[in-house]
Amino acid sequence: MVPKIRRGSRTHGLLVYLYGPGKRDEHIDAHLVGSWDGFAPDPGRDTSPDPKATLARLAAALDLRVKQAGTTAPAQHVWHCSVRTDPGDRTLTDAEWNTVARRLVHAVNLAPEGDPDGCRWVAVRHADDHIHILATMVRGDLRRPRMNYDFKKAQAECRRIEKEWGLRQLKPGDGTGAKTPTSAERFKAERTGRPQAPRETLHEAIRQALAGAANEEEFFTRLREAGLRVKIRNAPSGDAIGYNVALPGDRNRDREPIWFAGSTLAPDLSLPKIRSRLSNGTLDQTAPSIATGGRPEWSPPARERRNATGIAERAATLLDSDDDQAAAQLVGVGELLDAVAQTSSAVTRAELGAAARAFERATRSHVRAERADTRAVRSAARGIIQAGSALGRGEDGGTTAMLVSTLVLVALAAARWHSARGHAQQAHASRQAAEHLRAAYRLAAATPMQALRDQGRALPEAERRTHEATIRAALPEEGLRADHSSTKTDALTATLAQAEKAGHDPKALLQQAIDMRELDTAEDVNDVLVWRLRRLAQLPAHPGATHRPQAGAGQSKSPAKHTSNRTTPTAAARPAASDPRNRTPRR
Repeated sequence: MVPKIRRGSRTHGLLVYLYGPGKRDEHIDAHLVGSWDGFAPDPGRDTSPDPKATLARLAAALDLRVKQAGTTAPAQHVWHCSVRTDPGDRTLTDAEWNTVARRLVHAVNLAPEGDPDGCRWVAVRHADDHIHILATMVRGDLRRPRMNYDFKKAQAECRRIEKEWGLRQLKPGDGTGAKTPTSAERFKAERTGRPQAPRETLHEAIRQALAGAANEEEFFTRLREAGLRVKIRNAPSGDAIGYNVALPGDRNRDREPIWFAGSTLAPDLSLPKIRSRLSNGTLDQTAPSIATGGRPEWSPPARERRNATGIAERAATLLDSDDDQAAAQLVGVGELLDAVAQTSSAVTRAELGAAARAFERATRSHVRAERADTRAVRSAARGIIQAGSALGRGEDGGTTAMLVSTLVLVALAAARWHSARGHAQQAHASRQAAEHLRAAYRLAAATPMQALRDQGRALPEAERRTHEATIRAALPEEGLRADHSSTKTDALTATLAQAEKAGHDPKALLQQAIDMRELDTAEDVNDVLVWRLRRLAQLPAHPGATHRPQAGAGQSKSPAKHTSNRTTPTAAARPAASDPRNRTPRR
């Protein structure tokens, strides 16, 4: 049940809209379901020859105290609240909607139950799934009602009604969410053939431009290259104090561009918040890129994705530590998801984009990290952006599957972190992101995992049995053993065989991969271990790719040492140009 509150000054004008046909003739059988005294005239049930006169009488009755208060009445004296049920909820009766209205005007202190001086109000129903409550904010004693935090109080009352009546229970908000488009903005988008409202398009474009940006100048350059209009607001001193963006072609009735300030799109997109993020994760744009274990035969996108996988693993570990400082990692992971989505192949782009949009809600809460340091994860995002678009096949496709497999666990760690703090919306968003990431993983991993399974089945019988015994010994738990069918472990068996040929001790390496972090949330334990092993042993992510054994590989049987070098960007950052939704960066 969603309440939406607005304020205005035209009682009669709002009643005309509520009892009218609507913008698309969607208003059907408009009528009162409740009023302040139960005897208000109802234009929708009026049988007189002039229903407009009844509507005028209703407006006059609602405005009576406003006129009596004179100049002491508030200029915006109309309180308007629409309340809508979820599409899956049952249809409420008029009597039930009357109860909803009475509970809400009581909760926000407009008309407390039993108070004869409460404000005058009516509830109009013109559809099955919602009502509109209109109240005039002058009490019977001609004082203004005290209505601090009316939106939060209305939300809390709706949550109670949902629970008591068995309706779908929505997640309580905390005021950190991005502002959603208004109905007018949505109607305009449909009318002009846009897939989403300009507000949403701009929000996403700013988020993508910020992913891995080294400084303010680069951020604004990326916005302009994405095709947006950008206007910087300067103080008298000449210093930038804010910015506005607009979509080309999005104009008002006077043919002027419709500008949005960053802060009106989302709480963390104001210029001061962006500057804080850039300073917390300051990047050196001139330092050479040092991707962990990078090999000359791997493409730049593959190398940067492999490097980002290790950094994402450490972000998940920090989130599992239950420390408030992990809040900074959420912001960095959001940038990493945006970077991967922008540079992914067509096969996985839709799901990765959906994951990035969902996780964006998880990056904001009231928890602030006092010692925020997001350099490592923001550098990983920058490296992916600068490396350009991945082809989605060969080593590119394999390392994408490797990274996305880890990002699933990061999203689930974020859900646990938020749940522990009562952040219902953020936890839900994290789980949504995890589902999209799982879908993207299945698309990216299909080819390389099938090739690995074929290689595992082609191993000599004695060698295959040896590695299967290693797997059974390392994962004795019944919950994990369920995945150990002969077909399930083929890819893991092939990976252990290749690691042994590269000079690693399979038993020690497998144990190292298991000990990296928990496996309980993995959808497929074998897949997770395959990618961990291939990264630790520096094996190609795609089994068809070439691999050059490490120097001295035949001499050492010790497990590969897991180092963690932070990626620093390549020379002279070239800003990413993206369509406001999904254009890949220019290089």
